[in-house]
Amino acid sequence: MILYHGSNTAIESIDLKKSKRYKDFGRAFYLSSEREQALKMAKAKTVQFGGEAIVTTFEYDDSACSNLSVMKFQHYSREWAEFVYNNRDEQQDFHHNYDIVYGPIANDYIGLQIRDFRRHRLTFEQFMENILYHQGETFQYAFCTEAAIAKLRKL
Repeated sequence: MILYHGSNTAIESIDLKKSKRYKDFGRAFYLSSEREQALKMAKAKTVQFGGEAIVTTFEYDDSACSNLSVMKFQHYSREWAEFVYNNRDEQQDFHHNYDIVYGPIANDYIGLQIRDFRRHRLTFEQFMENILYHQGETFQYAFCTEAAIAKLRKL
C-alpha cells in the first residue's frame, strides 16, 4: 500500500520525538492513502510555519504487521470520538499501546469543542457531531511506535 505524508520540510528519516503529542491518535507519524489529503496538509504547514509544501511517499505492507497492535476505526463512532477526545485533551495524561491507529480525521476546531464539552456546554453527542471533519470522512494512519515506523519504506 502507498501512503503519503505532507509537510513543510523533506522527510529523510522519521523521528517520533518531533511529533506533537496531543493529536487525534496521540504522538505519531501521520500518513494518508490519499495524495491530495497529504498535499493539503503540506500546504497548511507552509502557511503556518513557512517552508515548501512537500509530499513524501512511503510503502507499507500491512500483511507483514501481524505482530503489531493495530486499532482500526472504520467510520465515525462514539468509540472513535472518545479515543480522539482522550488523545487531544491536554488535561489528561492518556497513553494508548497501539503501534498503528487507522481512522477518520477530526476537524481543526477540536480544541474549542473539548473545552466546551469539559465545561458542560455540549453533550457528548453534540461534541461528536462538532468534531467531524468538514470535508467529509477522510482517513489517516498514525504510526505510533518505532516498531510500526520500521514497517514503512520511503520511496
